[in-house]
Amino acid sequence: MGEQKTGNKKNENLKVLLIDDEDRFRENLAKQLSNRGFHVLDASNGEDAIKIIRHENPQVVVLDQKMPGMDGIQTLKEIKTLRPEVQVIMHTGHGSIESARVTGKFDVFSYVEKPCAIDDLIAQINAAGEERVYAMARNEIPDVQRTGLKSWLVGVQNARPGIIFLGAILFLAMVLMPTPQNLTGFLSAKKTGNISEDIAGYAEYQKMEKGQTITEYYGKKAKLYTQTKKADGTVIKTAPDVQKIAFRAKVMLGTLLVAALFWATGAIPIGITALLVGVFMYFFGIFPPSMVAKAYAKDSVIFIFGVLAFAAAISKTGLDRRIGILLLGTSTSLRKFALIFAPLLAVTASFLSEHALVAFIAPILMLVYMGTIKAAGLKKDKSLIIMLMLMLTFTANIGGPGSPAAGGRNAVMLGIFSDYGVDISFGQWVKMGLPFVPVMALVIAGYFLFVFRNSIKVKNVNIAAAVKREGEKIGKMTMDEYKSAGVLILVIFLWIFFSGKVGMGGPIILCLVLLNILGILRWRDINGIHWDVVALYASASAMGVGLASTGAALWLANSLISILPDFLRSGTGLCMSTSFITGILTNFMSDGATVAAVGPITVPMATLSGTSPIMVGLATAFSSSFAHMLIIGTPNNAIVYSMARDPETGEQLVTMKDFFIHGFAVFVLSMIVLWAWVFLGYWKWMGVGTL
Repeated sequence: MGEQKTGNKKNENLKVLLIDDEDRFRENLAKQLSNRGFHVLDASNGEDAIKIIRHENPQVVVLDQKMPGMDGIQTLKEIKTLRPEVQVIMHTGHGSIESARVTGKFDVFSYVEKPCAIDDLIAQINAAGEERVYAMARNEIPDVQRTGLKSWLVGVQNARPGIIFLGAILFLAMVLMPTPQNLTGFLSAKKTGNISEDIAGYAEYQKMEKGQTITEYYGKKAKLYTQTKKADGTVIKTAPDVQKIAFRAKVMLGTLLVAALFWATGAIPIGITALLVGVFMYFFGIFPPSMVAKAYAKDSVIFIFGVLAFAAAISKTGLDRRIGILLLGTSTSLRKFALIFAPLLAVTASFLSEHALVAFIAPILMLVYMGTIKAAGLKKDKSLIIMLMLMLTFTANIGGPGSPAAGGRNAVMLGIFSDYGVDISFGQWVKMGLPFVPVMALVIAGYFLFVFRNSIKVKNVNIAAAVKREGEKIGKMTMDEYKSAGVLILVIFLWIFFSGKVGMGGPIILCLVLLNILGILRWRDINGIHWDVVALYASASAMGVGLASTGAALWLANSLISILPDFLRSGTGLCMSTSFITGILTNFMSDGATVAAVGPITVPMATLSGTSPIMVGLATAFSSSFAHMLIIGTPNNAIVYSMARDPETGEQLVTMKDFFIHGFAVFVLSMIVLWAWVFLGYWKWMGVGTL
């Protein structure tokens, strides 16, 4: 056992382990590979090889199948258990079809006869080194190159020590900073029942008793009251000190800051960041353990889980290809996909569940993408997949302003309108919001067509033809497809007519049970979904609950509004400032929580300044649909991120960085169109300010 290396640097970054019990053969092969520039390690038996793998972490292993003691198959099993990303080339003089079949069960990269021509073996080793990158992605193993302090701090996706240190510093700075006086004021102000008072924006204002403070209400909800037993045996319950509640509010703001930083930069895996949110909420006593768990298990989280599993079932039967032919039949080119399909999708999302639409269409676009690059002889086309998937989610997002039926955020705003005695009909909302939707969809389409006009490798992408080819591959509809179609119709029916009673999650999990009973969906299929995305959205929901309940969301929204200059506190200026603040916050909080925090502050401001409350309220609701920058912003983003992975290599094709870069650009464009086309455009023509 030993190490061989010479001065040839051609392949010096590739570490190869030779495992063979024939000393002369192993030593000669090690010398040949070392002369070609490889960093070569060698072992004469499986036991020593496992020790080397544990400490030296080679990328590629050339393994003899027939060895005394611990043979090649046993060694292979140990290697894959210890380092699943290591690529193993099985090398033996006793090769047979049966040997290849057996070793193939344990993820062998290739199987070569012994002896093998050195050039052929080198080609196999280099190919295995490339495959290891994909294997690391499949197994979520960061490939950290420790070449210096700077490179170590910068790290790689899912392992960025420098960002982790920065997050810790920012969290401590937020938690330990002196409590702002206005935060203490919010937490200690008593409810008077006057809906124009400062604390009317508190998420649970309606549940508070008259004369109760946020400190008292939250303290009771979170069971933070202390009990003191007097001498006569009576028990007195004492509300927590306002500083204790303020501390928890600062913890939630620090949690928001750290989570946003980690999700945006990929400092640690998104699922681990999702768990970190829970760690902060548990250990800093934001809620009792059962309430933290409840905050993670909201209806929207069940919906995300169900949609991902349901999409897997539809894809399994081939029904997604049939749906694709119907939805994408006009998309004979990328230009038509952008300019025809995108506006149609956005308008449809104004009246039907945009989350469901994205869940059905995203797998179809992935099929189109994979078929297109294979037909073109490419491994990947980064620009093409980003354009297809991000255009899908962004255009679905901006369907929100089109009608009151477009999401829970709109229902929250209708409730705020009701609190302030403002009446707005379904038709009036559609009249004021729907003209924005197709225009914004065309702007998004134009953005992607312009940005990727030169970088897309496959210029002639006929999406309609690709979907049709995929449909032709599977022939006529099977009974499983008919069953899946029936369940799909059922879930859409339940969403449309009963979501108010059973939510969005109830119908989807009912249909998962039905699909299993019908023999279509197995538990293995459900277990194969991307649970990290489910965890991410669950943590975003929990964080929203924590921010709202502690008063942190109210303080944050009010602080942003308080710094506005006077000309942005009335008229069109108030609509602009409100929409901008809401748009920023909704990228970090759920849209409903954002509207609940901002709306009760800005709607009374509109009344006091002589501005139409309908203008300001709708400006708030509309901009809550602009959550494009982070994958936590909306279920649409989470679904697309989850599905945008190469099914063969496991590579994440659309990254969080892609979301942030293009999401920021589309966010800015959304604001420009909202202000220019809506506030200064057709609203002026319609005379909205006089309503």
